[in-house]
Amino acid sequence: MPDFSPQQAASLMQDSLDRVPLYRWWRSHIVRSIDHPAVVEKIVAESGWSPRYLFMTMMSAGIAVLGLLLSSPAVVIGAMLISPLMSPILGLGFSLALFDFGEMRRALIALAAGSACAVAFTALIVLMSPLQAPTAEIIARTRPNLFDLAVALFAALAGTFAIIRGRGDTVVGVAIATALMPPLAVVGYGVATGNLPVLGGAFALFVTNFVTIALSATVMARFYGFGHALSSQQSWTQTVVLILVFVGMAIPLGLSLKQIATEAVTVTQVRSFLTDRFGSDARVTQLDVNFDASPIAVRSVVITPRAKMQRTFALQGELQQRLGQPVKLQLDQVLLEPGAGAIDAQREELRQAGDAAAIENARIAALARMLGLAAGISSDAVTIDRDHRRASAVAAPLPGATVAAYRALEQRTHADMGDWEIAITPPQGPLPLITFADDADALDAGAREAVLTSAWAAKRWNMQALAVPGLVESPPERPTLSQRRAAAIAAILRDERVTPLSAPAAGQSFRLIRSEETTQ
Repeated sequence: MPDFSPQQAASLMQDSLDRVPLYRWWRSHIVRSIDHPAVVEKIVAESGWSPRYLFMTMMSAGIAVLGLLLSSPAVVIGAMLISPLMSPILGLGFSLALFDFGEMRRALIALAAGSACAVAFTALIVLMSPLQAPTAEIIARTRPNLFDLAVALFAALAGTFAIIRGRGDTVVGVAIATALMPPLAVVGYGVATGNLPVLGGAFALFVTNFVTIALSATVMARFYGFGHALSSQQSWTQTVVLILVFVGMAIPLGLSLKQIATEAVTVTQVRSFLTDRFGSDARVTQLDVNFDASPIAVRSVVITPRAKMQRTFALQGELQQRLGQPVKLQLDQVLLEPGAGAIDAQREELRQAGDAAAIENARIAALARMLGLAAGISSDAVTIDRDHRRASAVAAPLPGATVAAYRALEQRTHADMGDWEIAITPPQGPLPLITFADDADALDAGAREAVLTSAWAAKRWNMQALAVPGLVESPPERPTLSQRRAAAIAAILRDERVTPLSAPAAGQSFRLIRSEETTQ
């Protein structure tokens, strides 16, 4: 068999392809109608870094984050329109099609610089803003799914077609569809607020968008004859990489879409269940399902005739059987007297809703007074988080009060407000004494409570570790009594998620040591 040089082999392959009618039609009607040098020149001219590019990126990011904080779709769309991020991503796609590593590096540098500036600028704006609560526009960009990949794919194909065919006006619509800047702004919001789930979800959406756009641009560029001079090995490499990346992104995004669909079905099942149980005379006016809670929490308001009032506990059991999973149901029933019409129902709903809000406000005010009294501070100094139902206070030093006393005050307040999380931070002071019986290495009830109180205080003081007298890193085969006692204390600390540190041995009584004191 004769040997051919790579050039001769390529020539023979080209001659073979030229004999295929479909290939000849593609070459004459598709490829030859494109001014390849002009398109490449335009892409290269717009895909690199420049001061104008960074300025427009930062301005777009600033508009986007303000629109997200204000929950204004119109402002967010305005940010998409002026965002220049599409250009380096298209440059990356064409460089992959042409195997132009110089242009690839140039486009990646521009994309990385623009993204970093956008995240830093938006984080600075969020830190300076009095509005930092997550809005619907922010939450909407934290759960990418397979539909987001499809949107980016179709928009990128349309955008690349517009660039190649000289119909640049279409790119404006593509910039809105792919929404490259808002996810970056949400990443900056996550950085500023320390919200890792929001940060991770928005970053995943941005990566999905830009990778899909770049690879879709590669596909369109090859279709229109860019990179036709590449070898068969390079073409196969491109094909394999494209398939692997798309499949690799599609699998987790498909799972995310499945989860979203499952949640939507669950909400429908809950609404249908409540409607069936209360009948056609009732109306489900509010339904919220929290899938992040364990078990999932369902909160609903139902307007129903008094005769069809239902017991919440019984409904919760039936709902658990219907869904096949544990559920915590919180149901507010607006009861109507016989003969009440729709207007009366609305008035009754508003009246009861107003009463409920007034009761809740009074309850929170009472909680603030109670917690302030327990902590020895004014009620205005108590921090109330309504969304997470959490109240916290930094206690003032009370005469004769030990750390255990502050823990008991916190537990008592929590018992009075059982559905609220209560946190009292005690003043810095000595931890309780842990006493063992003679020749005993087991903790009795009192000693165990002393260890739990020490762990509680460490967590309230934001300490990750406590030093345990007698604890050694590598216990001997036959540990001493002091070492066995220290090991028993360390086991409880680990259960409470406090790291035990080694310290010199003590006698029959132990007192745990704060981690910063071990270095003094």
